[in-house]
Amino acid sequence: MTLRPAWPEDAPALAAAIGDERVVRMLARVPYPYTTQDADFWVAQPRGAHEPRFVIEAHDRGLPALIGGIGISEYEGRPNLGYWLTPDAWGRGYATEAGRVVIEMARHALPLDRLDAWHFADNPASGRVLRKLGFRPTGTTIVRQSAGRREQAACVEYTLDLAEDDRVPMPIAA
Repeated sequence: MTLRPAWPEDAPALAAAIGDERVVRMLARVPYPYTTQDADFWVAQPRGAHEPRFVIEAHDRGLPALIGGIGISEYEGRPNLGYWLTPDAWGRGYATEAGRVVIEMARHALPLDRLDAWHFADNPASGRVLRKLGFRPTGTTIVRQSAGRREQAACVEYTLDLAEDDRVPMPIAA
């Protein structure tokens, strides 16, 4: 597995990977249908210095294939971990592996003490990933809009404490 920034030439593969309705309906900001123009727009968006955002590539049979995305972005005023995978990659550990890497970046290279995450209540697999990554449910379920569903749906909120007494800065390149 490789995490890397998205490149403009990724737009067709990105649109194909995220464009599956089963994926889009589990995301808040991604419209359905998701087009190459949507992917072009997303790839071209500027990122803040504290908003790592990556595509996830798998290396089956030696060939890289774009299978998902992961990143930290501001959501409702707080840093939030978000991720998605194409259905062929579900259940294979990619979200957990990528999540561990991004959380370690947040813990050691970003000025964050806390990271939030959430999943739609009808996506319990995402909750299992978050718990494997050390997130704790807050006990709060709220309703959020989903652009892909074109309606609101219940969400389960999580938080992860990143503060450590022995925190050592780790340089990263993006």
